[in-house]
Amino acid sequence: MTGTVEIRNIVKRFGKVEAVRDVSFMLPEGETVALVGHNGAGKTTLMKLMLGLIRPTSGHIKVLGEDPAAGEFAARRRLGYLPENVSFNASLTGYETLAFYARLKREPAKSVATLLDRVGLTPAADRRVGTYSKGMRQRLGLAQALLGEPRVLLLDEPTTGLDPALRLSFYEIVEELRGRGATLLLSSHALTELEERAGRVIIMNHGIKVADGTLDELRRIARLPTRIRLKVTDAGLANVPNWLGPVDGWRQVNGHMVEIDAAPERKIEVLRRATDEGAPVEDLDVMPPTLDELYAHFLLSQETAR
Repeated sequence: MTGTVEIRNIVKRFGKVEAVRDVSFMLPEGETVALVGHNGAGKTTLMKLMLGLIRPTSGHIKVLGEDPAAGEFAARRRLGYLPENVSFNASLTGYETLAFYARLKREPAKSVATLLDRVGLTPAADRRVGTYSKGMRQRLGLAQALLGEPRVLLLDEPTTGLDPALRLSFYEIVEELRGRGATLLLSSHALTELEERAGRVIIMNHGIKVADGTLDELRRIARLPTRIRLKVTDAGLANVPNWLGPVDGWRQVNGHMVEIDAAPERKIEVLRRATDEGAPVEDLDVMPPTLDELYAHFLLSQETAR
């Protein structure tokens, strides 16, 4: 795949504060990447560096083959950006606001009505933005970010203020853009949402990249246990060690459930026993480590190593 964003050994200092420390990664086209970390981890700083809004202290950045810090950053027209806190002129209508940004990007005026409809704002297009709710302003910000079919879309807490239906619609739009080859970088504290939709995760902590990979890759590195939950009969519940064998860390939950934390190398063995002929198991669920658990693991690992 072609890299749309290349970041090499980036350092960004604000006075004595080192917001980003020697970070490197590449974002290929057609990929959705989750950028996660606590407040102050360096996520927004990285996005602003990619946009050319701030310059790196050292290191190199290329976005669509150009240096964002250069005086003429023509690639900006092919970028979309939704900041965490959107802010628009309250006296303008939704239509006027989006038309203004369309002119800045040299996009045809006809695209404005289409985008307003795409984010569900057509009924409020002629209302002043000052009367919009937080969710409506967020949708207007998303429409602004989508102007010009961007090849790189940087989204900082994009679903803040969106109800579940609009959140689903937002991710449908994101998937559609990715399918056309766009690169999408999503930063959010809603890790469950990202787990379902990001093909790759970059974890930041105190300006340092502490992990980078697909969920499966991060699970292999972290080696956290897989949670296996078994629904068993009354007879099976009475003598778990007899049919399950020597398994560490099993516990009874919710009446007829047995829950096991299986190490990666023991997972298949436990499942084989649980599904053997004659095992008193009526149903089972396998729950691999979640992104929340992986995030906590890698942050703790870094803190311990410091």
